[in-house]
Amino acid sequence: MRKELRRRVLEQLAPLVLAGVAMAAWAAWLGWDQHRDVHADGSETGPYGAWQVIGLGLTLLAPVYWAASRQHIAAAVLGTTTGLTAAAYYDWSDDATGLFMIGVSMVAIGSLLATATLSLVIASRKRKAGPGRTRHGWNSNPE
Repeated sequence: MRKELRRRVLEQLAPLVLAGVAMAAWAAWLGWDQHRDVHADGSETGPYGAWQVIGLGLTLLAPVYWAASRQHIAAAVLGTTTGLTAAAYYDWSDDATGLFMIGVSMVAIGSLLATATLSLVIASRKRKAGPGRTRHGWNSNPE
């Protein structure tokens, strides 16, 4: 009974926790960089460097893996996507051109597809390994 209650609470909190983690990761990696870089030829890049976006993606691998390996696929996908989309909306909503919604939509679609694919791969590999086993041997902490 107690284990079932714990599982239900975790199922309810997981999407909220993942959304919060995604928003915090966005703030840590991308939220502080708001200026564009102007090069000598007059072209502009930014405001984010590739290393920042890669860092954000790598940071989010751990919480997505955690949720997907426990078969909380919907939480991994929807929580992470919601958090990233909300962070992008908040970060970019002061854009005077109104084109920020295209970028926010691209973040939503891209994070949805990436987290769904990753979560399904992780969950299927964990399922193949069986309960209490990993691909390479016995798991000392089966859940």
